[in-house]
Amino acid sequence: MKSMIIRLNLIRNVNHFVNIVSRYPYEMILRSGRNVRDAKSVLGIISLDLNNPLTLEIYHDNCDHLMEELSPFIETSAN
Repeated sequence: MKSMIIRLNLIRNVNHFVNIVSRYPYEMILRSGRNVRDAKSVLGIISLDLNNPLTLEIYHDNCDHLMEELSPFIETSAN
C-alpha cells in the first residue's frame, strides 16, 4: 500500500484527478478526517472538505506510473 497527502482544491482538479485514477485497476480511497470516499468517484470527492489536504491510499505497491501522473496533486508521501 502507498499513502500520500494530496490537494484537490478546485473542481477541475477533482475531474482531472478522477480521470487519471480511473485508468488504473488499483483500489484507491481518499480520507479526510474520519470520512472515507472512493478515489474514483467525483461525487464522493466533492462531498469532502477540499479546503484541507486529503490522504490518498493506493492498495498496490507497484504504482510508480500512477504516482508520476498524480505528481501535480501530491504534497507529501507517507510511505
